[in-house]
Amino acid sequence: MKLLKTTLFALLALVSVSCQSKTKTPAQAQPEPELQAEKITKAELQEYETAYFASGCFWCVEAIFESVKGVKEAVSGYAGGTEENPTYQQVSYGRTSHAEAVEVYYDPEKVSFFELVQVFFGSHDPTTLNRQGPDRGPQYRSIAFYENEEEKKIIEAYLKALEESGVYGEPIVTEIKPLTTFWEAEDYHQDYERKHPNDSYIRNVSIPRLNRFKANFKDYLKEDAH
Repeated sequence: MKLLKTTLFALLALVSVSCQSKTKTPAQAQPEPELQAEKITKAELQEYETAYFASGCFWCVEAIFESVKGVKEAVSGYAGGTEENPTYQQVSYGRTSHAEAVEVYYDPEKVSFFELVQVFFGSHDPTTLNRQGPDRGPQYRSIAFYENEEEKKIIEAYLKALEESGVYGEPIVTEIKPLTTFWEAEDYHQDYERKHPNDSYIRNVSIPRLNRFKANFKDYLKEDAH
């Protein structure tokens, strides 16, 4: 895979809305009936491998990974901290040590963990500390999680290659951490970008970010994601 694809990804533009402003309640966040999709059960996902990443607002990150071929599902949630049963209200306002993260279910025969790491680095700016685009705070920090030593080596080797290539011009601040517990976010956050295309944050931040990723990673996309 071409390492230099990451150089094509532009820095996220600053806009007036941010993830702190997306504090919707379940009642406010109900999707339009025609946009609801059949929920994939946990039993159906058991045959897939998992990978975990944090790179800003999980609405954006979930949509990006779900556009990648070989990915069956991406789930929004919280990881990287120590508090149990964190809530969106707590995490989004920086009241925990968790970051907004995604759990990616993928078929390793169609997409490798290495390729998912490429997607991760190529779809956000890993040089901004505790910030991604308009969203600020450690809850939006960049983290690549690993579940075993092989995954850790893959992440470390790719990060080192990026640093040696000098494609960013600034130090990469991505954390590499073991995955301890992934806490699934509230139901109304799942598939939020697809269900709420007219939300101001989605229009101004999530969709442009997704489109930039698609433009630069065309070979990685599902047929219906082009």
